[in-house]
Amino acid sequence: MTAILDRATTPATPESPLRLSMAPDGVRTGRLDGAWWPRSRDLLLELPSLAAEIDERWGRITRITVNPAQWPLIPRRIPVAGHTVHAGWFTTEQDEHMIMVCSYAPRRLNLLVVPPQTDAIDATRLMAKAADPANTKTASELLATQTAGGGAQPAPRSDFLPSAVAPSTRPGEAGRRADLARNRAASWPVPA
Repeated sequence: MTAILDRATTPATPESPLRLSMAPDGVRTGRLDGAWWPRSRDLLLELPSLAAEIDERWGRITRITVNPAQWPLIPRRIPVAGHTVHAGWFTTEQDEHMIMVCSYAPRRLNLLVVPPQTDAIDATRLMAKAADPANTKTASELLATQTAGGGAQPAPRSDFLPSAVAPSTRPGEAGRRADLARNRAASWPVPA
């Protein structure tokens, strides 16, 4: 399958403000650390502004992981403000509506990725819920709740439903493997 992204017609511009919502510093009780609302599904175009913001607040981003169900192209390396972010993907271990961001520290953030086509009112609600430390829902569960509540989100495609199951809800060995893979991803060494 070939995917072509036309950057000339993509709505994001360098002057566009970043659409990011984060949980308060020092608070980590929910499953998500916040939400990111990109303007397109183009990681090469969207990630630099996210990395620049998180680099300032939280430390240099070294690696991200996503689920390929939502991203047509996932480059292995993405140049951002003076360094390179390494990208990886998990098909069943990671929620398809989440991006995991890892830093040198080693720290990681789990962010809901609000679909680019979401209207502003629904996106604002989703971002607030994802950044709420009391939130116990996964990214896919938040999107499903928004859809059930009358939001404009399209229903998840049935061929991707298995990857939308939260790793912590998988029984037995599959859940342990998913947790192990996420922990390894959070501490991948970065070559100098």
